[in-house]
This record gives sequence, C-alpha cells and structure tokens, in this order.
Amino acid sequence: MADRLAGVRLAPYTTLRMGGRARVFVEARSEGELVEIVAEADRNGEPVLILSGGSNLVIGDEGFDGLVVRVASTGVEIAGDGRVTVQAGEDWDALVSRCVNEGLAGVECLSGIPGLVGSTPIQNVGAYGQDVSQTVTGVRVYDRTAGEIRELNADQCGFAYRHSVFKADTGRHVVLAVTYALTSSDLSGPVAYKELAARLGVEIGERVPLAEAREAVLALRRGKGMVLDPEDPDTRSAGSFFTNPVLDAAAAADLELRAPGFPRWGMPDGAVKVPAAWLIENAGFPKGYEKGRVRISTKHTLALTNPTGEASAAELLALAREVRDGVREKFSVTLVNEPVMVGVSLAD
Repeated sequence: MADRLAGVRLAPYTTLRMGGRARVFVEARSEGELVEIVAEADRNGEPVLILSGGSNLVIGDEGFDGLVVRVASTGVEIAGDGRVTVQAGEDWDALVSRCVNEGLAGVECLSGIPGLVGSTPIQNVGAYGQDVSQTVTGVRVYDRTAGEIRELNADQCGFAYRHSVFKADTGRHVVLAVTYALTSSDLSGPVAYKELAARLGVEIGERVPLAEAREAVLALRRGKGMVLDPEDPDTRSAGSFFTNPVLDAAAAADLELRAPGFPRWGMPDGAVKVPAAWLIENAGFPKGYEKGRVRISTKHTLALTNPTGEASAAELLALAREVRDGVREKFSVTLVNEPVMVGVSLAD
C-alpha cells in the first residue's frame, strides 16, 4: 500500500493553484492500488476525494477533511482495430499526441486540454467540434455502491453536453480505465468548428492531416491561455468556468426580446445553446476584469484566473458570483459552473 501523508497542500495539484490541505494524501500508482485504497476507506467510513489532473477543479481554502487519492496509474494498450484502452492516470494530451503520431483519428481536436484520461468521460470533455462521447466505447470503473469493478458501455455512461452518469453521481464511480474507438487514418475527422476551419483555411466538413489539426487547435488554445504554461499567468485557471447555457424555446424567445440577434447554436426540440462568453462580455465583464487578486483571463472571457498564484478560493468564488449575477440581471439567464467544486459552492 502506498504511503499516506498528512497535511499535504492541494493547491500545487490544481491548475488554479488554489486549495487548502488534505487531512490525508496518498498516490495510487496502479488500478489495483486505486481500488484497494478507495475500498478500504469506504469500509472505514472515511471521506474520499479522487484527485485527477486538477484541471477542472476548485478546492476550498479549508481543504479536504478526509483522504485525497491522487490517481497515478499508467498504461496504454492499442489494438489493431483502433481501440485504445488507457489507464486513468495517463496524461490526456500526451495520449492525443501519441494517437496523432500513430495515425489514429478521433481525438485530434481535443489537443492541449490539461488533465488525465480518467477525467475525460466524467465531464464528457469536448472542444472544437469533438467530444469524447464520439469515441468512448467503454469505461472500467470501481462502483463504490456495489463494491465491485464494472465495465460500462457508452450508452450506460449517459453522455450529454459536459455531462455523464459519473458527473451526475460524483461519489459512486471511480474511473479506472477508458477505451476509445479511433480510426486508422492520416486525416482528421471532418472539421466541424467554424473557428478551427478558418484557422486551417478549409470549409466545414473537410479533412486535414492529423498533425495540422492538432497544431491548429494548440495554436487556438494558446491564444486563449488554455494550454498550461508557467510563464503565462492566464493559464492558472480551471479552464472554462461556466458552461454554455442551453435554453428551451421559451427562454430563447425571452432572450431574443432582451438581446435581438444574440448568437446561438441550434439544438433539438427548438432549444438553443448560447455562448456564455458573449453573455459575460455583454453583461459588462470584459477580458482582464479584476477583483482583488483574481481576474477574468486577458485572453478568454470564460476563464477565471489566479494570475499571481496567491489568491484564495473565496476570492475566486466572489468574482464568479459577481459575473453570474450580472448576467442573470441583464439577460435572465443563469450561468452554471463547469469545474467540480470541493468544499465550496457557487450558490453560497
């Protein structure tokens, strides 16, 4: 069993560089060790926080009064038919890079996203017209309720926009490994995102060499401060802090009265998805908007940042609430946080 450490600061394990201390901290270096550690804690009634890459996470200043288990399992298996099974502790972007280099298409537009593989099905990670629900065929989990290892197929994962069964019940499943079905090809999937198509100089639906797609995505993300860089204070964030709201037909009609011609993407049943960045900027919160030691990124309106690395989670949440309340007051749309909250809540 891995060594347990008391009072470890959690801030260095998050991309926001925020968070208090863990009462107890341990690293799980294999799938078996991860299951054993969590199962023992559950038998003992000990609170558990599973810590992945820390890129989509806000931990409160009081830390976590329980056992923090950092996932550090490794291993990648590539089958001849394009199926790739990956342990939860593998670095996500390193996996994407390897797939691109080996001519496996399906995740190239998800380049540069920080974090570990085990987090990708939880959030249904997506960007630039791709999300993992398009390629995930199975997720191996430890079901803490049943006390057993299970294999869930894609349908059982309940994928939706930035959502899954894992996110709906965060305490039940520990992701152990993920299997993706990729396509052997030197070309990307059809380019589905307008901004990416413009960067590549192609039309929507065209395909480009995998490496070109990856480099274009990385360039776009760097321009928004969304590729981790210790020299760029805008990258001390949890990524996009708010999800793009999906409005039903009635709510969309109400917003049209408040903001005629507002940008939108069509969704099923007359619903529309609205860019949260547009709502934030037009509610009076521009890039670089500051509140004490935290600010909106100077490059990307959706990211709330800790530019000096010294701000508290309380400060970050105060800014998030100010932005949320300003958008709600002007547009009658309530923004919802995307990062997982530990010991804090946007509703406080």
